[in-house]
Amino acid sequence: MQNSSILFWSLEEKREKKKEKKLLNHSSPIISMEASSTSFSHVVAMPYPSRGHMNPMMNLCKLLVSNNNSILVTVVVTEEWLSILSSEPKPDNISFLSISNVVPSELIRGRDQLGFIEAVMTKMEEPFEEVLYLFDHPPSIIVYDTFLYWVVGVGNRKNIPVASFWTMSASVFSVLSNQHLSEKGDEGVNYIPGISSTSIAEFHLLDDSNKNKQVVQMLLKGLEWIHKAQYLLFTSIYELESQAIDTLKSKSSISIYTIGHTIPSISLKNDPKPNTNNSYIEWLDSQPIGSVLYISQGSVFSASSEQIDEIANALCESNIRFLWIARNEASRLNQICGNMGLVLEWCDQLRVLSHSSIGGFWSHCGWNSTKESVISGVPFLTFPIVFDQPFNSKMIVEDWKVGLRVKENVKENVLVKKSEIIKLVCEFMDLDSELTKGIRERSRKLKKVCCDAIGDGGSAAIDLKAFIGDIIMHSSSKFTHA
Repeated sequence: MQNSSILFWSLEEKREKKKEKKLLNHSSPIISMEASSTSFSHVVAMPYPSRGHMNPMMNLCKLLVSNNNSILVTVVVTEEWLSILSSEPKPDNISFLSISNVVPSELIRGRDQLGFIEAVMTKMEEPFEEVLYLFDHPPSIIVYDTFLYWVVGVGNRKNIPVASFWTMSASVFSVLSNQHLSEKGDEGVNYIPGISSTSIAEFHLLDDSNKNKQVVQMLLKGLEWIHKAQYLLFTSIYELESQAIDTLKSKSSISIYTIGHTIPSISLKNDPKPNTNNSYIEWLDSQPIGSVLYISQGSVFSASSEQIDEIANALCESNIRFLWIARNEASRLNQICGNMGLVLEWCDQLRVLSHSSIGGFWSHCGWNSTKESVISGVPFLTFPIVFDQPFNSKMIVEDWKVGLRVKENVKENVLVKKSEIIKLVCEFMDLDSELTKGIRERSRKLKKVCCDAIGDGGSAAIDLKAFIGDIIMHSSSKFTHA
């Protein structure tokens, strides 16, 4: 593994290398890593530049190279993301190639979500396409985030196979594919193929009037281009969404693989003392088994300030143990919540969820967090905010039956009062509660289902192996040394 000493190239450096090679008739490859193998498959990965999309893409890349050492991956990122990722550990077979920050700096930190999206959709295609001219060894395949639909056009023009990487659930994909955008209200809907009966309220991002309309349009644009790709990859477990996946496969003209959770597998190993040196891990080590409620509302969107205060006061009066990740508010909330827990800016979430002292997860139900909790066997208190989160909450509570809702109405203006929260968290965290005994047992069973799926011979392992076989099949040339 490498840290800050990783080898990477910027697009400008690649251009100069290419010029040097032409002038000197040099035969060294223009590729973003050194390689000792004379035969390899070159994967170019194009992630959407946000943490919730970057993490699963990077984990997919790590899965690919860890399962086949003849695969080399070049991840194309902006300079901003290069500065973030360059210090994170990664296998030697993965390198980064940076393009300029086509997204204005004032938009990068999320102060203008719509402006950020527009910049990504209109300004990244050209530098990405230019990148593909700079490799002596052509990519065997491009793996791209489904949001970045323009990658499909680039791949088709270059005659490079492309794989669409969907970072939400397969069930959400199925609902969006049916485009019930005109539906309103809370009535049940049971005619979406592969989806159990639901209501449009569970999917309020589809309301044309809401502030997320442009995000929805981007999603739908991505879906429109998928049929021109060669592969569709789901970051899910087949057994969790079998009906939706079977239905999608029966209707699709391209290959669909369900490749597992794409989460950091190292955190799931039962190593006795991970090298963390974090005080919160030491604190968790000192707590009784299953006694701590882990709370996280995501990294971008959160509940209202009024709702946050209701939660904080409820924790103070409930006397339950908790670990709360509250970005930018940790100091203030620590003063409100009392001394039964910790409020932090950040933690290693999967490491926390897999800790024996964690007995529940109060979650915004983002798909990455949902996957991490399910594979850790931790039951949920669901508190969705936007996008696919309400539908993920529906799957957690109604389909998998491994959680309870904090609020029944998913609309943003509903305030859950302190008294309601106290009653719910106290019963939920009571390990002997009749309300949650079944939930905890089903959570343990679902964990085993997921672990079996990613293990040898499991459904996710089989699909990943099949996709790797396709990558190798597309490799038409060999690495040439100087």
